Amino acid sequence: MSDKEKTKLEAYANGQTMRKRQSPKRKKSKTPVQGPKKTAAKAKQPNPTVILDEFTSKVEEDHNVIFKPNVGPQTDFLASSEREVLYGGSAGGGKSYAMLADPLRYMGVPAFAGVLLRHTTEELRELITKSQEMYPKIWPGIKWSERKMTWTAPSGATLWLSYLDKDQDVTRYQGLAFSWIGFDELTQWATPYAWNYMRSRLRTADTSLPLSMRATTNPGGRGHHWVKKMFIDPAPAGESFIATDIDSGEQLKYPAGHPKAGKPLFKRRFIPARLKDNPYLAEQGDYEAMLLSLPEQQRRQLLEGDWDIKEGAAFTEFDRNIHVVEPFDIPSNWVKFRACDYGYGSYSGVVWFAVSPSEQLVVYRELYVSKVLAVDLADMVMELEAGDGNIKYGVLDSSLWHRRGDTGPSLAEQMIHRGCRWRPSDRSKGSRVAGKNELHRRLQVDEYTDEPRIVFFNNCTNIISQLPALPIDKKNPEDIDTHAEDHLYDALRYGIMSRPRFSVFDFDSSNTQYGRMQVADSTFGY
Repeated sequence: MSDKEKTKLEAYANGQTMRKRQSPKRKKSKTPVQGPKKTAAKAKQPNPTVILDEFTSKVEEDHNVIFKPNVGPQTDFLASSEREVLYGGSAGGGKSYAMLADPLRYMGVPAFAGVLLRHTTEELRELITKSQEMYPKIWPGIKWSERKMTWTAPSGATLWLSYLDKDQDVTRYQGLAFSWIGFDELTQWATPYAWNYMRSRLRTADTSLPLSMRATTNPGGRGHHWVKKMFIDPAPAGESFIATDIDSGEQLKYPAGHPKAGKPLFKRRFIPARLKDNPYLAEQGDYEAMLLSLPEQQRRQLLEGDWDIKEGAAFTEFDRNIHVVEPFDIPSNWVKFRACDYGYGSYSGVVWFAVSPSEQLVVYRELYVSKVLAVDLADMVMELEAGDGNIKYGVLDSSLWHRRGDTGPSLAEQMIHRGCRWRPSDRSKGSRVAGKNELHRRLQVDEYTDEPRIVFFNNCTNIISQLPALPIDKKNPEDIDTHAEDHLYDALRYGIMSRPRFSVFDFDSSNTQYGRMQVADSTFGY
């Protein structure tokens, strides 16, 4: 490869504009073009905005531009140093071209091996077509193999374009190693299994190559919820953050005993994209008009890039700007209570409420844990309530009062024995639909107070994430799909259906009148 070709590649790697190769008839300069000095492998990448400004005049001189990153989210994506980066939001933000462009910066390194994935072969064809338009013009000498579905650069570097339909398809990548892995339209994968497995394929013998996983997507799709939990919820958009466990929410760090104990394993970042960030489409206006014509749910997803709305979602009225508030000190005269949906094999969800004088419900705390015994959950609840003062009552899934023959007390009885008292939830016929309808009412803004009838402290991250993503049951549109992650929702439903009032009279443990009440009274229970 000539020095000039190397110069063009390295300029592109830093976010500069790539141009068409000179015609063979053009007289070449006798003075060889010197490429930029090589930098250390871990050197900080230059500011892409500064670079683009420096080369503005050169761009104006040469109008044969193949790809010029739009300043803003697109250049931020191409300059990101985090291990895992998601670039997404509204449709038309230039995500696919940015994804295709990202691995090209490394195609001059012989050891580079990358793979760009789509969910199906039909969807993959679109990427292949776009790459065939871009790659030969940007990188002279690069070759495409239809049989291997691979781009090979003159240096020997390779980029696969492949598909990954089912979870078991990951076995085709077993034993392979990549320094760059891309997922286009990430929410089309229903679970994080493929993403997590491919992370295990991320390795290289060349220390000059960074290890990178990149993804693009719009909100919605089968994998909306897990992608949101992994990239959207942990930190504000655009900010780099330590990667978190998708189940526990805990930061991923090196374990005790490791030489790097306590240090982050790697970082993630979400870069939002909007239609306005792509001047080529935004200025035309036709594409925006098409998006504006869509139904509300799709419009909020594809035009506004709203991650709090999902197609087929049950609670479309939920709005983070309206229903999520900063924590505040709850007055001592407000009624406090809790509700719980217990499950050992999956998750247990506990939600704490406070009732304002205007009868607004304030969800001020949550507990979301898995594989915890009922007695251990009771201890956790009591520990969290140590500074709460008097919790008026608790509502627990009534199925936990079911006796198990002569094997001992029910799960509810075990929890009450630990001092965590409950009354049974309403599980009568029609209670699920009634609870869903009551939550719809609570999410509305009260015409007298101009406030929603329920709000959530912003530290209740799990329920804030799950509630707007809950899907409607296709067989029964009046209910929630029970196969969804609905444990916190069920706890929320139990709570709001307990008819909480600001001045309600409930069990008072200090009242001796109830001193001889049975531990697990199935009628009252608390």
